[in-house]
Amino acid sequence: MMVALRGASALLLLFLAAFLPPPQCAQDPAMVHYIYQRFRVLEQGLEKCTQATRAYIQEFQEFSKNISVMLGRCQTYTSEYKSAVGNLALRVERAQREIDYIQYLREADECIESEDKTLAEMLLQEAEEEKKIRTLLNASCDNMLMSIKSLKIVKKMMDTHGSWMKDAVYNSPKVYLLIGSRNNTVWEFANIRAFMEDNTKPAPRKQILTLSWQGTGQVIYKGFLFFHNQATSNEIIKYNLQKRTVEDRMLLPGGVGRALVYQHSPSTYIDLAVDEHGLWAIHSGPGTHSHLVLTKIEPGTLGVEHSWDTPCRSQDAEASFLLCGVLYVVYRTGGQGPHRITCVYDPLGTISEEDLPNLFFPKRPRSHSMIHYNPRDKQLYAWNEGNQIIYKLQTKRKLPLK
Repeated sequence: MMVALRGASALLLLFLAAFLPPPQCAQDPAMVHYIYQRFRVLEQGLEKCTQATRAYIQEFQEFSKNISVMLGRCQTYTSEYKSAVGNLALRVERAQREIDYIQYLREADECIESEDKTLAEMLLQEAEEEKKIRTLLNASCDNMLMSIKSLKIVKKMMDTHGSWMKDAVYNSPKVYLLIGSRNNTVWEFANIRAFMEDNTKPAPRKQILTLSWQGTGQVIYKGFLFFHNQATSNEIIKYNLQKRTVEDRMLLPGGVGRALVYQHSPSTYIDLAVDEHGLWAIHSGPGTHSHLVLTKIEPGTLGVEHSWDTPCRSQDAEASFLLCGVLYVVYRTGGQGPHRITCVYDPLGTISEEDLPNLFFPKRPRSHSMIHYNPRDKQLYAWNEGNQIIYKLQTKRKLPLK
């Protein structure tokens, strides 16, 4: 490379000499000396560049040699690992075949025993489930409905939908009024007389709830108001009427609240009820083909104790209630026809279709928006086109459990 540079310098000197004027016309000798000095500096710079390039080339060759050695080692390690993994896979496959063979021998020996054990477990589970249901519904109440004897119109209002009730357990004369199917105002009357007569003293107490209810399926049980929270599809609120606070809340499982519980009650998705056995919820559920689902609720913890898919349809239904653990569903098939109870469901199976009398209500021109049974006074509280009604009942003893 230095040879080439020196040759180029010589050619440049010859080129300059050709064009320079003859000595007699040459410029100042100092200028010529300066030019030669600049060329000498250039040659020195080129010399240093050449030396640096040679050093870089030598370092790169050493680096390339080291990389080649490392790659060779990696290939050796890869081959060794691949061989070890292959041997391990063969051993695992052999062990799996042995395990499968041993399992096959065990299943062949225990096949009949396993089937018998499964059947025995199913029978035991069914027996335990039946025992659980009987324990759950073990109250002394053993009555069944025979007829609705008479009705009494207690009050008449302009509102088509609403609910009214007494506490189902506490021996209190107070009457509670909830107007409309979506509201948050509860009116508390001192007694039935104060409820019937607007001018009777003391005046009703007005209480604004912190949440609004949905439908007409509210109940009052042991001083608590239970209702379906309007802002949700399946949330039940336990409201402390004395403290005016939400005591607890629960979500009914199984897709509850997606469909109306009764065809002729266009705002009720969850209907709560109380009888001698405690708190219940009547609702529709997925996969039940528009049939009602009955759920027993523990009022203290708001836990689900049990659920039953009933044969009672929601089509043409307008209300239902429970009496001694038996569900009675009210249907209306004609515009002006009587309201009949044509479906009765007993979780214990003590009531058969042959035992059912012809159950119908005294004729009313319109549909019920709610019918709730009060186990304390053994009466039905109903709301029929703005009329607050009490129905008297006639009952008889159920058949004893077998």
